[in-house]
Amino acid sequence: MSVWIAIAATAVGCYLVKLLGLSVPAGVLERPLVKRLAALVPVALLAALTAQQTFAAGQSLRLDAGAAGLAAAALALLLRAPFLVVVTAAVAVTAVVRALTG
Repeated sequence: MSVWIAIAATAVGCYLVKLLGLSVPAGVLERPLVKRLAALVPVALLAALTAQQTFAAGQSLRLDAGAAGLAAAALALLLRAPFLVVVTAAVAVTAVVRALTG
């Protein structure tokens, strides 16, 4: 029964956060700082999620094929490659490293 209480509490919490966001006055949302933060926060969260999923293994650091693929994608981005090339480079390098080590 405690699982359903946790689910209900989470649902109510999500609804309240959404309601709080809708109740913010429009003038606050038009401020330059708020606009800049709204543009940068999703990028920071995605970068943090990528780093955590790539390099974390429980409580330890993991350097494996995924890290090599991420490095290849970063290099392709530095060379200003198109998005499809970036993804292809990451997938190819990850596959090659896995094939060589596994």
